[in-house]
Amino acid sequence: MGDAMQMAVGILTASLDSQELEAWAVGALLPQDPAALGDFLAGLHALCGLLMQEVEEETGRPPAQTLQRLAMLAETWRGTPFAG
Repeated sequence: MGDAMQMAVGILTASLDSQELEAWAVGALLPQDPAALGDFLAGLHALCGLLMQEVEEETGRPPAQTLQRLAMLAETWRGTPFAG
């Protein structure tokens, strides 16, 4: 699980730098093997859980409230209204 989480962190941090680095990281770090890809997705899920705990500790907001806010921001960013 640790390796999968490291790959997820690598891709996420590459996306903060540039689209080119993100594209490279996705090509270089995402496993092609279905079992390894499943491990990567499990690592990404675990990482998201840890990040949500950190956000809750810092903001005092429950995860559901934070995720709802993120969903609204994502819909606004895409240019479509949030239906929730």
